[in-house]
Amino acid sequence: MRMSGDSIFVKSLEECDAEAMMHLESKNRDFFQLYAALREDDFYTLEGQREHIRKGNEKQELDEQYSFGIYLNETGELIGSVTLFEVLRGPLQRCFIGYTLDKHHNGKGYMTEAVKLVVSYAFDELKFHRIEAGVMPHNIGSIKVLEKSGFHKEGIARKNVKINGRWEDHQVLAIVNDNDE
Repeated sequence: MRMSGDSIFVKSLEECDAEAMMHLESKNRDFFQLYAALREDDFYTLEGQREHIRKGNEKQELDEQYSFGIYLNETGELIGSVTLFEVLRGPLQRCFIGYTLDKHHNGKGYMTEAVKLVVSYAFDELKFHRIEAGVMPHNIGSIKVLEKSGFHKEGIARKNVKINGRWEDHQVLAIVNDNDE
C-alpha cells in the first residue's frame, strides 16, 4: 500500500523498514519521548523494530491497526510514521491516529500531507466514520497539523495518557467522514 503526495509518500511498514525505523527512533529518542509513552531499551534495536513492525502487520491482518512510514519523494528517506490504532468496528467505525516526525523535518508541511493521505485512505478504503486524536495541549504544532487536516477540537481529556511516567491531559480532536451517511 503506497499513497503519494507532493513532497512525501506513505506506505505500509514492512520488516525491510526495520533498520530505517531503528535509526529514526534512536536519533529522535529524546524528542519523541516528550510526547510518547516510555519505551524499553530493546525498542531501539534492530530486532526490537522488526518485532514492532511484525506485531503491527499482525494487527493489520486482524483489522486492529494500520502503520505507515513517511518517506521523502526526492530521496526515499524514512522521516516519520503514522498509525491508525484502537480500531473499533460495528456501530462506531472509528479509530485513533498517532504520528511521529523526525525533529529536523518539523514545520515543512510533511506531517499535514501525510495525515491527509492517511485520513483519505481511512475513510475511502477502510470505511471509518470517525478518526480521533489526542494531543497534549502545549503541543501546538501537532494541533495545527490536525486542524489543517480537517480535525476539530472537542474538549480536554484530563490525565488521559501516561507520558514520560506522568499522566497528561490531552486535547481531543476528531474528523468525521461526511460521505458516510
